[in-house]
Amino acid sequence: MENRDSYKVIGVMSGTSLDGLDIVLANFQLHNNLWSFEIEEAKTEVYPETIVGQLKRGIRLTDSEIKDLDQTLGEFIGEAIKLSMGEKLSQIDFIASHGHTIFHQPEKGITLQIGSGEFIHQITKTPVVNDFRSLDVSLGGQGAPLVPVGDRDLFHEFDFCLNLGGIANISTKQNEEMIAFDICPFNMVLNSLAERIGLSYDADGRLASQGQIVPELLQQLQAIPYNNELGPKSLGAEDCEKNWKPLVEPSKNSPEDLMCTYCEYAAIEIAKAGSSKAEGSMLVTGGGAFHQHFIERLKSHFKGQVIVPTEELISFKEALVFAYLGVLRVRNQPNCLASVTGAKRNNSGGKLIGF
Repeated sequence: MENRDSYKVIGVMSGTSLDGLDIVLANFQLHNNLWSFEIEEAKTEVYPETIVGQLKRGIRLTDSEIKDLDQTLGEFIGEAIKLSMGEKLSQIDFIASHGHTIFHQPEKGITLQIGSGEFIHQITKTPVVNDFRSLDVSLGGQGAPLVPVGDRDLFHEFDFCLNLGGIANISTKQNEEMIAFDICPFNMVLNSLAERIGLSYDADGRLASQGQIVPELLQQLQAIPYNNELGPKSLGAEDCEKNWKPLVEPSKNSPEDLMCTYCEYAAIEIAKAGSSKAEGSMLVTGGGAFHQHFIERLKSHFKGQVIVPTEELISFKEALVFAYLGVLRVRNQPNCLASVTGAKRNNSGGKLIGF
């Protein structure tokens, strides 16, 4: 696909929170070397319970089961795009799909996002870009976070961009280079606590706001070695299972107290991550931005300006950015930054299917 000044792209994101498949139809314009965007349509397609169950067990599936799930998820993504976009599908240039992360162990050279791009292409009859992380990992990088390129080009007016999904991650510019890293699990932990009492999540943080901080647990969470590791660094579901959930889930404290304590821990760590620009502005997106109790605690610890944008941007920023990463990939321009991931060089990651 030739380099152009405008693209119409569908971005697809399946996050570790498992709250659904985010689908964005976005228009990108290049003018005077600056990119701008417009979200034309944005929808979330809820996963069937069967797929949710399989994705939750992802790190324990056999190779054969993962292969089957890769196909099943690819078919679901393809059909969801057809259903949500209808006739507009014929107008777009391509689909950029992040897929769903099953394994992420970059120190071992392993990262795997499932949701077959080949099946998405077959079902939608549309070119697809997927598998954004593998190239960076092969170059010695973390393969994550990937969103900082979009933060640099599309949201440069903010000092920090914080995403509160299954994992909390942050990006910022430092000495003219982007740096970014995962801070801690977020909805992965909070949602698992809500599930104890039959809820999929804590709406608006109401339960957490009713709890009390458990000092001993807070100290244990702050003592996790990852908190003090220097970047580049990133997290996967297996890290949460190994280091965070064993502290929280066996606790005899109430879910409300555990949620309250975990919010306090996350707010402290995120404020620490933003301490390089203590009076700066922090854009907060991802599902956790709706957690009013957490936002209040973050505002208490971070002395700069905490900015919660429109509901559309909160929910669909990641899918939007992956659409943009797809634009950079088809232009063969870097969409993964060595300053963020620690790779040998900047690189343009993504497998091209059907172009």
